Amino acid sequence: MAGHGAPDAHLTPVTHTMRVAIIAAQWHEQLMTQLVDSATRAATDAHVEYTVVRVPGTFELPVAAATLADTYDALVVLGVVIRGGTPHFDYVCQGVTQGITTVSVTTRTPIGFGVLTCDTEEQAIARAGGPGAVEDKGYEAASAAIMTWQELRKVGV
Repeated sequence: MAGHGAPDAHLTPVTHTMRVAIIAAQWHEQLMTQLVDSATRAATDAHVEYTVVRVPGTFELPVAAATLADTYDALVVLGVVIRGGTPHFDYVCQGVTQGITTVSVTTRTPIGFGVLTCDTEEQAIARAGGPGAVEDKGYEAASAAIMTWQELRKVGV
């Protein structure tokens, strides 16, 4: 079940200056609009400055993240990949996941991962945070990046 086991974490306003880049793909525009709107709402709720950067597709998220990691305190990556009839889905999902993980670890920059990797468009709609959705992955990804940055600051990093 989607969302089962999620932490009961609550986003609290940031008390220091924080800059977040929300990097979003352009494919699946309606879903992406919902994800970006949710991520920007989380940034606003946390009182952080944010910039939205749009890249052509989900595969371009890692290079954009690597480029922006040294300029922003945290990043949020948003994309939608829906399974088709070829292995393209697997290659894109694996490449993006590994790329974003590498950027986060090597730059020590918190990255909220809001890339929907779904078998069907219906699954993506259910997770994109729009009307009737059961999950709000844009808000969750932004919250995760912001809360990770807050926790690391608490321990002096």
